Amino acid sequence: MATAQETGARMERTGESIAGRHDETKWSLLTTEFWAMVVLIAAILIAAAVSDSLDDIRAWTLVTVVGAAYIVSRGIAKSGTDHDVPIRGRRS
Repeated sequence: MATAQETGARMERTGESIAGRHDETKWSLLTTEFWAMVVLIAAILIAAAVSDSLDDIRAWTLVTVVGAAYIVSRGIAKSGTDHDVPIRGRRS
């Protein structure tokens, strides 16, 4: 008799063969967060170039914070996916 774990793995293989493998997260260039980050970084650097009140150290600190926030948001988005976790008994 098949165990529940074997049955679960068999059902996942069946589901993938019927519906195809589906990732929950998009490729980074297709996300709104990526383009918002690019626009925001460009705006910060342009503002630093034309403004006397925004110095270069503060501008690059803001760029670093925006980039780090993007990296954290992608990590959180990918933390719920299991496509990198191998299924027991599955052959690649």
